[in-house]
Amino acid sequence: MLVFIDESGDPGFKLGQGSSQFFTIAIVVFEDREDAIACDQRIELLHKELDWHSEFHFKRNPDHVRKAFIQAVAPYNFFYYGVIIKKKHQLNLAQQFPTRESFYQYVCGLVFENAKEKLLNATVIIDTSGNQEFGMSLAQYLRRKINTEDIKRIIKLKMQRSHTNNLIQLADYVAGILNRSIQNKKHGKIYRKLISHREIKVNIWPPVA
Repeated sequence: MLVFIDESGDPGFKLGQGSSQFFTIAIVVFEDREDAIACDQRIELLHKELDWHSEFHFKRNPDHVRKAFIQAVAPYNFFYYGVIIKKKHQLNLAQQFPTRESFYQYVCGLVFENAKEKLLNATVIIDTSGNQEFGMSLAQYLRRKINTEDIKRIIKLKMQRSHTNNLIQLADYVAGILNRSIQNKKHGKIYRKLISHREIKVNIWPPVA
């Protein structure tokens, strides 16, 4: 089992000074390694079809590339979870989690808590945008949170560069789609509908009435 993590927005709370209004973490789960390989190969082929030589990155890609990417991956056998924090209404979290790393870890924990009944012997892959020390700390935190003596839901956490890992790019797309859809930005709900059959659970804090 392979799990890929990425985020949209940032974990900072300096609203009005550059921090994003929303912070989203998504995890993409492949139960079968062969399914992950097939999806990876499809994304690689898409580079050639689009003559696209850059990384697939939701925020930076134009709309025609976004749509092509989503349509290309939608048939493949993965599922995803997400947590979206509307920071404006959760400012108390800034006191509870004084560093960006601690808040990121907390939101990751929420996502994995939602997914834990589906996870078993998973290898988790995260972008190397964080440092190695942070990766080790996150791995320890997640293992403590969702592993038990009898059930090892996470067995390993790896850090890899997103521009060399197509499936981290897929997690980036899922996080970006969720973040855009909750803000009712251009095409957000359309993009989300294209992969809604892969969605297991997405929490929004505070809940939308």
